[in-house]
Amino acid sequence: MRCKRSLGEYLAFISVKYEVDPDQFFNAIISAGENRKVKCGDLSIEGRGKTNNKHIFLIMKNGKVVAQFPISKEFLLERENPLRNFVETERIRRCLSKKNERPDSQSIGDLRTGLRHVNLKAKIVEVSEPKLVFTKYGNYANVAKALIEDETGSIKLCLWNDQINSVSIGDTVKIENARTYMFRGEKQLSLGKNGVLNNLEDQRKHQLAEELSV
Repeated sequence: MRCKRSLGEYLAFISVKYEVDPDQFFNAIISAGENRKVKCGDLSIEGRGKTNNKHIFLIMKNGKVVAQFPISKEFLLERENPLRNFVETERIRRCLSKKNERPDSQSIGDLRTGLRHVNLKAKIVEVSEPKLVFTKYGNYANVAKALIEDETGSIKLCLWNDQINSVSIGDTVKIENARTYMFRGEKQLSLGKNGVLNNLEDQRKHQLAEELSV
C-alpha cells in the first residue's frame, strides 16, 4: 500500500480484496484473538500473542502470508463493526473496480501467449513421467507436464516437485495467478513462484471427512 491507511480501512480493504463479508471478517478476527486460529472464507486468521496491550494477527491464504499487524484491545471491543465505515470509501471502491476488470475465472480457449494473473478451473487429462532437470537457479528439480482441459480447449501445465504428486488424472484443479508462455512453438501454462494450484478433489474429500467426523 503506497498510501497510509487507518487500521479500519486497511482491514476493509482486505475484506473487499479477498471477497470476505466485513462482519464475518471482523468476528473472525475477534475469535482468532481468543481461539488462536480461525478460518474465514479462503483466509486463515491466527492470533500471534500480545505486545504493548495489542493483539498481533497473521492472515494467510493457501499457505502464503496476506498481512500481519497489531490491533488494540479498544478496536476489538467496538460495538459497531468499524470496517463498515470504510467499505464504501473512494479508495476501496477503486480497488474493487480494478479487481472486477479481471475475470475471476478464464477459459483455456481464451488464453494467449504472455498473459499473467491467469485464473481457471480445468480437469487433469494426462500427466507425463517426471524428469530430473538442472534449473537456472543451480539446483536439480523434477518437472512434469500435465495436460488440462475445459469445455473450450486444452493446454499443458508445467508442474514442479511436490506439485507433480498433488494431482492425478481425472482431478479437477483450480489455478490462480499463473502465466502463459511459448515453449518450442507450443503455448503452455506456468505457475511460477506466485501461482497457486489447488486440487478440488482433495478439498472435497477433506470436507467430507470433517463432516463424517462430527
